[in-house]
Amino acid sequence: MNDSLGPQTEGGVATSSTATATSTKDLTTQFADAPSCHCESHGTAMAPKGSPVIALVGAPNAGKSTLFNALTGAKAKMGNWPGTTVSVSRGAWKVKKDKHSAVDHANICDEHAGSVQADSADACPHCSSEHEEPKAEESTKGGHHSETPHGSGETVYNVIDFPGAYSLDPMSPDEALTRELLLERDVEERPDLVIVVADTATISRGLYLAAQVAEHPYRMVVVLTKGDVALNQGFEIDPDVLSRKLQVPVVAVDPRKRRVGELASAVDKQLQMPADTVRPMCCQHIPDELEGPDRELAVSDARFSWIDKAVSKATIHNDHTRSVSEKIDRVVLNPIAGPLIFLAAMWCVFEITTTVAAPLQDWLDNFFSGPVSDGATSLLQALGLDYPFVHGLIVDGLIGGVGMVLTFAPLMALMFLCLAVLEDSGYMARAAVVADRLMRAIGLPGKAFIPLIVGFGCNVPAISATRVLGNARQRILTALLVPFTSCSARLTVYVMLAATFFPHNSGSVVFAMYVISIALVVLTGLLIKNTLWRRMGSEPLVIDLPVYQLPVPQLALSAMWMRLKGFLHTAGGIIVATVIVVGLLQSTPVVGGHSWGDDDLDPQDSVYGAVSQTVAPVFAPAGFDSWSLSGPLITGFVAKEAVISSWAQTYALQDPSDEDAVDQGHSALAQAIREDFNHSSGGHTYPAVWAFMVFLLAYTPCVATLAAQKREIGLKWTLVGIAIQLTVAWALAVITFQALRLFF
Repeated sequence: MNDSLGPQTEGGVATSSTATATSTKDLTTQFADAPSCHCESHGTAMAPKGSPVIALVGAPNAGKSTLFNALTGAKAKMGNWPGTTVSVSRGAWKVKKDKHSAVDHANICDEHAGSVQADSADACPHCSSEHEEPKAEESTKGGHHSETPHGSGETVYNVIDFPGAYSLDPMSPDEALTRELLLERDVEERPDLVIVVADTATISRGLYLAAQVAEHPYRMVVVLTKGDVALNQGFEIDPDVLSRKLQVPVVAVDPRKRRVGELASAVDKQLQMPADTVRPMCCQHIPDELEGPDRELAVSDARFSWIDKAVSKATIHNDHTRSVSEKIDRVVLNPIAGPLIFLAAMWCVFEITTTVAAPLQDWLDNFFSGPVSDGATSLLQALGLDYPFVHGLIVDGLIGGVGMVLTFAPLMALMFLCLAVLEDSGYMARAAVVADRLMRAIGLPGKAFIPLIVGFGCNVPAISATRVLGNARQRILTALLVPFTSCSARLTVYVMLAATFFPHNSGSVVFAMYVISIALVVLTGLLIKNTLWRRMGSEPLVIDLPVYQLPVPQLALSAMWMRLKGFLHTAGGIIVATVIVVGLLQSTPVVGGHSWGDDDLDPQDSVYGAVSQTVAPVFAPAGFDSWSLSGPLITGFVAKEAVISSWAQTYALQDPSDEDAVDQGHSALAQAIREDFNHSSGGHTYPAVWAFMVFLLAYTPCVATLAAQKREIGLKWTLVGIAIQLTVAWALAVITFQALRLFF
């Protein structure tokens, strides 16, 4: 949990502080073997064994993940666009049950839930409204007591956030997973209660899933979200009327503002009911002789008829004019203006991040290259450990490498914040519509653009996000294209090279790399489609377009912090490991008659130098055949965060006696890189730099991405992907250098 938020309390609901990504073998106990994500942090504490299990299900973008975070205090990824949740997450929801709690007496209204306890059992202490005190219900035979021995008067629920699903008739792997967990597991492995989350603005679609769940022996609560959106569209839903018509509890909540007080009471009451409570079945009147497609169609019609009757009675219509979202979409989704707006938005993101973050980056750079490095050097001298190997490992490697990544923290924070604002506003779903024509040209639906957008943050979750695609070939093709999206780790190298060679246009240079990334995705997709899958057709885009909304600052900052923390945690660990390995390789001689750790060992005579010199000639046609430039590309195969730290170690060891260079820190590294590019390219410095960045963009992003690909599409296609990436990267780098050298 983000500590800055503090403990959250709503309507007697004290949220827990942790949640984790989970596996799906046993909903009550076995969640330990989930695939890990290297870009997001998850906690580890769970609800006590034997606690009631609550499943959150609902259509994509209905607000499940936001509700999950509000209940558990977790930081599951949220977004105002479909397909945010493509795996299963679990967290602990702690509910305090005392004589003043919302669970037992509901004596504090939902508006003021979470504040000090009432002095009276009959009224909310913050308003004049009186609230009826319901009688405590006796436990029904077959019911589930939700009390746990966790603490006196406290109940802990296991809350599971399922992938988004429109129905239990699966059309994609994530919907199939939801069906499996709800309907195909043994009874003892199923949830004790299902919360169906429905978007009020598209309530009929959300209630279709509720109708399917109601046909099975589950305790159920329907939660309505985004009531403000429906109100802006000219209508609202009366939850009490809807509850009477559906004969299941219906609660309207606003998880974005942490107003979930009534839900605790509804859940507690339902858990005391037997799971096999008989409800009116919407499909009882269908003749038994109907079979196959005819019966399926009749069942669907019966469900929608049942839903329409309930919704029509519960709907309150207001005066409605054309909504703001509809007016904005007339421009944003225009075939001509739409792509231009998308490019303009991306340019603004990178221009803001590179310009605003620059002063703080300079300060951090001076801090690490000055006081921190000087202090570490003095400490090593005082301890008698000022050997070249130790100094290079600690000062030039660890402090230089980690410090270099930390200097990018302001830039990454701003970029993550801008992207979180775009996601929460509802614009990202429009980006998929804008990209639909391009996606269909390569045989993919427009919603395939969503995993590709995720890839601009991190390729690993983007590979997992391909599960939203129903067609196997589409999933494989998208997973092969995701590595060509420019992740945040590559961004650090772009920014460094742009600041070094194009200081007055660094934002535009970074923006250009992302435009190249999009073009590369499209062109590579066309190549694969026209060679491997010539008969793969396209299909029209069907996607929910959420209404535009003002981003909630707390949610945007929370998303930014989660991503930044994950990036720094991952980058720091990778850099430490890489620095140690590279340091050992640079201290191990292979030529020159040196012994291990000799003070006068030239790094090009080491194992690292020998391997780098072997690889370097391959890049001669691309203009960067210097071993010290191309060597970090080898460590970059493991993770792109290692490129800068490898440069820092290599150039520091090449001239360790240059005290001025050490004092200048980042500027000395930049100067060394400038000279190396100029020498290796024969004076065509700028073409070589562009060729290097293009190669960095196109070749294999990291081993974590390869592991994700192997998990999702298998080893064969992962190896095919590596071959495509290396071939395309080298060819484009050569073409870039050879073409630009004609002009520069």
